[in-house]
Amino acid sequence: MMIRGPPGPRIVTYCVTYWYGGEHLDTFNEKLGLRVPEHVAVILDGNGRWAKKRLMPRTYGHYQGSKVVEDMLHVVDDMGVKYFTVYAFSTENWNRSKDEVDTLMKILRTYLVDCVAKSMKNNVRCRVIGRPDGLSQDILDSIHNLEEKTKNNTGLNFTIAINYGGRDEIRRAVKSIADEVAAGKVKPDDITEQMIAQHLDTRELPDPDLLIRTSGEERLSNFLPWQLAYTEFYFTSVLWPDFNEKEMIKAIEKYNKRERRFGGVKEEQA
Repeated sequence: MMIRGPPGPRIVTYCVTYWYGGEHLDTFNEKLGLRVPEHVAVILDGNGRWAKKRLMPRTYGHYQGSKVVEDMLHVVDDMGVKYFTVYAFSTENWNRSKDEVDTLMKILRTYLVDCVAKSMKNNVRCRVIGRPDGLSQDILDSIHNLEEKTKNNTGLNFTIAINYGGRDEIRRAVKSIADEVAAGKVKPDDITEQMIAQHLDTRELPDPDLLIRTSGEERLSNFLPWQLAYTEFYFTSVLWPDFNEKEMIKAIEKYNKRERRFGGVKEEQA
């Protein structure tokens, strides 16, 4: 993980058409000066409920949700976001029904393969974080191919969390450091926060500035617990398949109203 101070403000001018309470408000040609977060992370929640509301199987919601990920890649890239991370499949998701897990794996297989050409076309660098254990060999091969093919791309950094659990990530990092201590490579007194961060899956990424969770749930569900220490949270009742450009701008507008102090205080309070 790259350790860095808070990024300087980036201002984006955006035009969008809003709908509020059924009332149309056209803001075309209006300028919205927004500080764009460097790193946006998203917990993609609500696919199953979205499908159920339409009397469709939960799996249909997951297919629609994968399409929204594609849409959001273009949106955040156009806005100037540099890092975009999505929680695609958690270590706890294995507890779902076999049919649902099989469908999620099928979607991942297709997505990882298709993502190569799209990422090369759009200069997107792709990474996958999480445990390889439990994933089929063809999925592991697709992950390796995606990361290798896109590793020299210089545009948006897109990270997919697959078979990921935050506590498991920290456990693996601690075990790795413990092995180095046992081998005499590291002294216990030399262990720092930076060292732990360098043993996490996200060691090449800055911590998220903004976390978005859809569907109305207000918890982290074991997603990036170490990295989200000073992240701004945005919870919305919108289900992930309904999330769009307008909703992303709402989230960033809310982010702009926050004052990030990273444990400090306002000057007038000092």
